[in-house]
Amino acid sequence: MRIDKYLKVSRLTKRRETAKELCDDGDVFINGKTAKPMSEVSVGDELVLLLGKHKVTARVLTVREFARKDEAKEMYEILKDEIINRGGEDNGQS
Repeated sequence: MRIDKYLKVSRLTKRRETAKELCDDGDVFINGKTAKPMSEVSVGDELVLLLGKHKVTARVLTVREFARKDEAKEMYEILKDEIINRGGEDNGQS
């Protein structure tokens, strides 16, 4: 399954277009490699998503074409959710 669709079905992102934009911006990685929207995701893959100040690392547990809200959380396991400082931002201190 394409990574953009997987992120939407699993509800790691709200919309497929958002997932596509994350991939286009280089903010999604599959097994350490930058993912394009058409990159394939498989069971066992490790995903890293840079979402604002969050760096979320997740492992793919299942791949489904459709998933209800309660089933979506069963599609992945969160390994880490870190707060990061992305370059160019100050901490509000002067």
